[in-house]
Amino acid sequence: MELAELDLTHHPVLLKQVRIIDATESDLSDRFADVLISTDDVMHVGVQDADLPADARILDRSGLVLGTGLVDLYSTSGEPGFERRETIASLTKAAQCGGFSRVGILPHTKPAIDNLTALEFWSRHDRARSPHHPQLMPWGAITLDCAGNQLTDLAEMAEAVIGFTDAKPLPNLMLVRRAMEYIKPLGKPLMLWAYDPNLAGSGVMREGKRSLQYGLTGSSATAETAALAALIELVALIGTPTHFMRISTARSVELIAQAKSQGLPITASVAWMHLWLTDKDLHTYDPSLHLKPPLGSDTDRDALIAAVKSGIIDAIAVDHAPYTYEEKTVAFEVSPTGAIGLEFALPVLWQELVETGLLSGLELWRSLSSGAARCLGIDTKEESLPLATLFDPSLSWTVTSEAIASLAQNTPCLGKSIVGKVIPIANLSSSA
Repeated sequence: MELAELDLTHHPVLLKQVRIIDATESDLSDRFADVLISTDDVMHVGVQDADLPADARILDRSGLVLGTGLVDLYSTSGEPGFERRETIASLTKAAQCGGFSRVGILPHTKPAIDNLTALEFWSRHDRARSPHHPQLMPWGAITLDCAGNQLTDLAEMAEAVIGFTDAKPLPNLMLVRRAMEYIKPLGKPLMLWAYDPNLAGSGVMREGKRSLQYGLTGSSATAETAALAALIELVALIGTPTHFMRISTARSVELIAQAKSQGLPITASVAWMHLWLTDKDLHTYDPSLHLKPPLGSDTDRDALIAAVKSGIIDAIAVDHAPYTYEEKTVAFEVSPTGAIGLEFALPVLWQELVETGLLSGLELWRSLSSGAARCLGIDTKEESLPLATLFDPSLSWTVTSEAIASLAQNTPCLGKSIVGKVIPIANLSSSA
């Protein structure tokens, strides 16, 4: 019996000596346990031989990992407004296939998530979903239509959102200050993208020797670091808990480390592709690698990985950004920025970071689950993150349009073989 073809209709299945990674525990050591998956799709961790059903089938497959359900801080939904890119159904399925139990949804849908009427769409979806399917958690917009001009009614939305962001650079620092002042008493995180479009100019990749080599307009790293320094000053002044998204430079890591050492209430995340690839990979001119912020240098990548390991960067985000084939199949310079990743982040990073010894399995898992949850103000001791993601690090598969759940195909993984795959089991839940 193949693991990818688990049939639990008639017989329970026992998985022998599964590696358990509970990212909510402070003990960094792994443990191994037998896991019984019953015919009603309930998982029992640490089952004893005496408790096995007589008809249980035993799958003695080494190397399996059962970990805490993954939490994605921020991704983009096509629906509502851009259903040709991604629907709620396809996004939910992609998240499930990637091992994610919760996905933060950025507010720049159409209409934007900037009022209670828009939030009712997400409330209806949440009420209708199966309790074992991934939860899509909306962020509320800071400004009307995410346009950066006028603040939304933040207090009105506070109870229905996980936090506030425009997922765009806010050009007016006085507006940012006012947003911090209004959000501070609401008990919800503020998420900001430190990026100065004026300093970035028309750049489409990180400025440096490779931008000259590849003939692409460069964007200075100071577009991020200068904006970050200014925003940190505002956090120091106002004291609003603030999350910095899409950190991509070594200098930004230094600024965040310094701010944390001063006790400022900040957290930070890096998008997963910045831990995998660097600007040298742009020699392919693949539009799926046109990202914002752009891929950094080898030095940036090394600093970001070290910051994840040390906890300076609290979480890894997917930043799933679906586009249609027609939108992305254009010249690199004019393509929209972003790539999908919910189905690839865990297997790719496991191979690139864990198998190479750059991170431990727990360090990676923590950054993709409990670390992200804590950035949202979720107390993982009080609000359980169940063991819900079954992962086979050695299972090879080819990324084709038929093999992935997302409607979009804008990924550099397309057509390639990937080692590692989440094993989705319908209605997966756990009991220790």
